[in-house]
Amino acid sequence: MGIQLSKGQRIDLTKTNPGLTKAIIGLGWDTNKYQGGQDFDLDASAFLVDANNKCQNDLDFIFYNNLQHPSGSVIHTGDNRTGEGDGDDEQLVVDFTKIPASVHRIGITVTIHDAEQRMQNFGQVSNAFVRLVDNATNQELLRFDLGEDFSIETAVVVCELYRHGNDWKFNAIGSGFSGGLASLCRNYGLQV
Repeated sequence: MGIQLSKGQRIDLTKTNPGLTKAIIGLGWDTNKYQGGQDFDLDASAFLVDANNKCQNDLDFIFYNNLQHPSGSVIHTGDNRTGEGDGDDEQLVVDFTKIPASVHRIGITVTIHDAEQRMQNFGQVSNAFVRLVDNATNQELLRFDLGEDFSIETAVVVCELYRHGNDWKFNAIGSGFSGGLASLCRNYGLQV
Protein backbone atom coordinates (compact mmCIF):
# COMPACT_ATOMS: atom_id res chain seq x y z
CA MET A 1 0.00 0.00 0.00
CA GLY A 2 1.32 3.41 -0.89
CA ILE A 3 1.20 6.56 1.20
CA GLN A 4 -2.37 7.83 1.67
CA LEU A 5 -2.58 11.52 0.86
CA SER A 6 -5.26 13.97 1.84
CA LYS A 7 -6.46 16.96 -0.14
CA GLY A 8 -3.84 19.69 -0.46
CA GLN A 9 -0.98 17.45 0.59
CA ARG A 10 2.27 17.59 -1.39
CA ILE A 11 4.87 14.89 -1.52
CA ASP A 12 8.27 14.30 -3.13
CA LEU A 13 8.20 11.77 -5.94
CA THR A 14 11.62 11.47 -7.53
CA LYS A 15 13.66 12.61 -4.52
CA THR A 16 12.31 9.98 -2.13
CA ASN A 17 12.15 7.34 -4.89
CA PRO A 18 15.50 7.87 -6.67
CA GLY A 19 14.96 5.03 -9.15
CA LEU A 20 11.60 6.37 -10.29
CA THR A 21 11.77 7.32 -13.95
CA LYS A 22 8.42 6.08 -15.18
CA ALA A 23 5.15 6.15 -13.26
CA ILE A 24 1.69 4.83 -13.97
CA ILE A 25 -1.05 7.17 -12.80
CA GLY A 26 -4.16 5.08 -12.29
CA LEU A 27 -7.57 6.70 -11.90
CA GLY A 28 -10.67 4.87 -10.76
CA TRP A 29 -14.24 5.51 -9.72
CA ASP A 30 -17.65 3.97 -9.11
CA THR A 31 -20.91 5.46 -10.30
CA ASN A 32 -24.49 5.31 -9.13
CA LYS A 33 -25.93 3.94 -12.35
CA TYR A 34 -29.52 3.98 -11.13
CA GLN A 35 -29.50 7.78 -11.33
CA GLY A 36 -30.53 8.44 -14.90
CA GLY A 37 -29.91 4.91 -16.15
CA GLN A 38 -27.11 5.83 -18.58
CA ASP A 39 -23.54 4.67 -18.36
CA PHE A 40 -21.08 7.19 -17.02
CA ASP A 41 -18.13 7.76 -19.32
CA LEU A 42 -15.45 9.40 -17.22
CA ASP A 43 -12.33 10.55 -19.00
CA ALA A 44 -8.85 11.08 -17.62
CA SER A 45 -6.76 13.82 -19.23
CA ALA A 46 -3.37 15.43 -18.70
CA PHE A 47 -2.42 19.04 -19.34
CA LEU A 48 1.32 19.71 -19.73
CA VAL A 49 1.75 23.35 -18.81
CA ASP A 50 4.51 25.95 -18.72
CA ALA A 51 5.56 28.33 -15.96
CA ASN A 52 2.38 30.38 -16.57
CA ASN A 53 0.20 27.29 -16.03
CA LYS A 54 -0.78 27.26 -19.74
CA CYS A 55 -0.44 24.65 -22.47
CA GLN A 56 1.84 25.86 -25.28
CA ASN A 57 -0.39 24.18 -27.91
CA ASP A 58 -3.09 21.53 -28.36
CA LEU A 59 -0.52 18.72 -28.34
CA ASP A 60 0.15 19.48 -24.65
CA PHE A 61 -3.37 18.22 -23.90
CA ILE A 62 -3.42 14.41 -23.59
CA PHE A 63 -6.88 12.82 -23.74
CA TYR A 64 -8.88 10.12 -25.56
CA ASN A 65 -8.39 11.83 -28.98
CA ASN A 66 -4.68 12.58 -28.44
CA LEU A 67 -3.23 9.64 -26.54
CA GLN A 68 0.46 10.54 -26.63
CA HIS A 69 2.54 13.68 -26.15
CA PRO A 70 5.03 14.25 -29.03
CA SER A 71 7.90 13.87 -26.51
CA GLY A 72 6.61 10.46 -25.40
CA SER A 73 6.59 11.80 -21.82
CA VAL A 74 2.86 11.22 -21.22
CA ILE A 75 0.84 8.39 -22.74
CA HIS A 76 -2.87 7.73 -22.17
CA THR A 77 -3.50 3.99 -22.31
CA GLY A 78 -7.01 4.35 -23.74
CA ASP A 79 -10.60 5.32 -23.07
CA ASN A 80 -12.77 3.21 -20.76
CA ARG A 81 -16.38 4.11 -21.52
CA THR A 82 -18.20 2.44 -18.64
CA GLY A 83 -15.93 2.32 -15.58
CA GLU A 84 -16.78 -1.36 -15.11
CA GLY A 85 -14.63 -3.54 -12.89
CA ASP A 86 -12.27 -2.99 -9.99
CA GLY A 87 -8.94 -1.22 -9.97
CA ASP A 88 -7.89 1.53 -12.34
CA ASP A 89 -10.46 2.62 -14.89
CA GLU A 90 -8.01 4.68 -16.94
CA GLN A 91 -4.25 5.09 -16.80
CA LEU A 92 -1.65 7.62 -17.85
CA VAL A 93 2.01 6.65 -18.12
CA VAL A 94 4.46 9.43 -17.27
CA ASP A 95 8.14 9.16 -18.20
CA PHE A 96 9.99 11.78 -16.15
CA THR A 97 13.11 11.44 -18.32
CA LYS A 98 11.22 12.61 -21.42
CA ILE A 99 9.29 15.60 -20.07
CA PRO A 100 10.32 18.69 -22.06
CA ALA A 101 12.16 21.38 -20.07
CA SER A 102 9.39 23.88 -20.89
CA VAL A 103 6.85 21.79 -18.96
CA HIS A 104 6.65 22.87 -15.32
CA ARG A 105 3.61 20.92 -14.22
CA ILE A 106 1.22 18.26 -15.39
CA GLY A 107 -2.39 18.64 -14.35
CA ILE A 108 -4.28 15.34 -14.13
CA THR A 109 -8.03 15.72 -14.52
CA VAL A 110 -11.18 13.63 -14.80
CA THR A 111 -14.27 14.80 -16.65
CA ILE A 112 -17.70 13.31 -17.35
CA HIS A 113 -18.34 12.88 -21.07
CA ASP A 114 -21.62 14.49 -22.24
CA ALA A 115 -22.42 15.31 -18.61
CA GLU A 116 -24.93 18.06 -19.43
CA GLN A 117 -26.88 15.95 -21.93
CA ARG A 118 -26.92 12.94 -19.61
CA MET A 119 -27.61 15.10 -16.55
CA GLN A 120 -24.65 13.62 -14.70
CA ASN A 121 -22.18 15.13 -12.24
CA PHE A 122 -19.55 14.16 -9.72
CA GLY A 123 -22.17 14.07 -6.98
CA GLN A 124 -23.15 10.72 -8.55
CA VAL A 125 -19.59 9.40 -8.55
CA SER A 126 -18.12 7.65 -5.54
CA ASN A 127 -14.85 6.03 -4.50
CA ALA A 128 -12.86 8.15 -6.95
CA PHE A 129 -9.13 7.82 -6.50
CA VAL A 130 -5.78 8.43 -8.11
CA ARG A 131 -2.75 6.30 -7.41
CA LEU A 132 0.81 6.46 -8.57
CA VAL A 133 2.66 3.24 -9.30
CA ASP A 134 6.36 2.77 -10.06
CA ASN A 135 6.34 1.23 -13.54
CA ALA A 136 9.58 -0.70 -12.89
CA THR A 137 8.54 -2.38 -9.63
CA ASN A 138 4.73 -2.22 -10.00
CA GLN A 139 4.69 -0.86 -6.44
CA GLU A 140 2.01 1.64 -5.49
CA LEU A 141 3.84 4.65 -4.06
CA LEU A 142 0.92 6.86 -3.17
CA ARG A 143 -2.83 7.10 -3.29
CA PHE A 144 -5.32 9.95 -2.96
CA ASP A 145 -8.99 9.19 -2.38
CA LEU A 146 -11.08 12.12 -3.48
CA GLY A 147 -13.89 11.65 -0.99
CA GLU A 148 -17.50 12.62 -1.56
CA ASP A 149 -17.30 16.40 -1.47
CA PHE A 150 -18.67 17.04 -4.98
CA SER A 151 -22.18 17.86 -6.10
CA ILE A 152 -22.81 19.59 -9.44
CA GLU A 153 -19.23 19.56 -10.79
CA THR A 154 -18.61 17.85 -14.13
CA ALA A 155 -14.80 18.08 -14.06
CA VAL A 156 -12.19 17.59 -11.35
CA VAL A 157 -8.52 18.52 -11.22
CA VAL A 158 -7.40 15.42 -9.35
CA CYS A 159 -3.71 16.13 -8.85
CA GLU A 160 -0.65 17.79 -10.28
CA LEU A 161 2.87 16.64 -10.85
CA TYR A 162 5.19 19.61 -10.64
CA ARG A 163 8.86 20.38 -11.07
CA HIS A 164 10.83 21.43 -8.00
CA GLY A 165 14.45 22.02 -8.98
CA ASN A 166 15.53 18.78 -10.64
CA ASP A 167 12.88 16.74 -8.89
CA TRP A 168 9.17 16.10 -9.37
CA LYS A 169 6.55 16.39 -6.66
CA PHE A 170 2.91 15.33 -6.39
CA ASN A 171 0.12 17.64 -5.21
CA ALA A 172 -3.24 16.13 -4.22
CA ILE A 173 -5.71 18.78 -5.42
CA GLY A 174 -9.24 17.40 -5.78
CA SER A 175 -10.93 20.63 -6.88
CA GLY A 176 -14.11 20.56 -8.94
CA PHE A 177 -15.16 22.62 -11.95
CA SER A 178 -18.49 23.11 -13.62
CA GLY A 179 -18.57 23.27 -17.40
CA GLY A 180 -16.77 19.98 -18.02
CA LEU A 181 -13.76 19.55 -20.25
CA ALA A 182 -14.31 22.88 -22.05
CA SER A 183 -13.88 24.90 -18.85
CA LEU A 184 -10.74 22.91 -17.95
CA CYS A 185 -9.26 23.53 -21.39
CA ARG A 186 -9.86 27.26 -21.00
CA ASN A 187 -8.34 27.13 -17.51
CA TYR A 188 -5.16 25.72 -19.07
CA GLY A 189 -5.06 28.28 -21.89
CA LEU A 190 -6.51 26.24 -24.75
CA GLN A 191 -9.13 27.47 -27.21
CA VAL A 192 -12.20 25.26 -27.28
